[in-house]
Amino acid sequence: MSTPFDARNEKFAPLLVAMLKERGFDAHYAKDRVAALNTAISLIPAEHVVSWGGATSADEIGLIDAVKKRNKVIDRDTAKDIKERWTLMKNALHCDTFIMGTNAMSESGELVNIDGNGNRIAALAFGPSSVIVIVGINKVAKTLDDAISRARNTAAPINAQRFPERKTPCVTKGACFDCKSDECICNQISIVRMCSPAKRIKVIIVGESLGF
Repeated sequence: MSTPFDARNEKFAPLLVAMLKERGFDAHYAKDRVAALNTAISLIPAEHVVSWGGATSADEIGLIDAVKKRNKVIDRDTAKDIKERWTLMKNALHCDTFIMGTNAMSESGELVNIDGNGNRIAALAFGPSSVIVIVGINKVAKTLDDAISRARNTAAPINAQRFPERKTPCVTKGACFDCKSDECICNQISIVRMCSPAKRIKVIIVGESLGF
């Protein structure tokens, strides 16, 4: 049964898709996780080598498990040590399709991401011939400034909890203090305002809350 949340998304999503398409993105709307998974798989040729980074949203819709079964993958989590992990992350920049989420997206269609190592935003900007971005409706912010604020003050402190061994303020206190710690996970901030070449970046907006 449709809820007010669903009804709003069905009306709001076409506006977001239109804004993204104006910026050259290949944009899609999926009402739920099942539809999002089907859309994503349809955009990944079976012969593509696939990799990913910081892809909680993609994992939540089952996309990471799906490509592991269907495609050749570059998976940094299979590394035996940190040196091999860095090698795999560098190799991922040469894959055919790179999968990721986004920390935030403005209603006008700009993608905002914060990285510690920079591997996600490097792949987003240049390298893989195709990038698929899974965006839960919870990631959409009103303006670009709001999207940046969401990335720094909502997404980053939650993401930091995945690394309890780090002693950054966001890990110990749960909020951003604009730190300059050696262990900071907010070393690079990326704003993608246009997709070039057009349609290289495929954005799937999902009518559910995904990631953080």
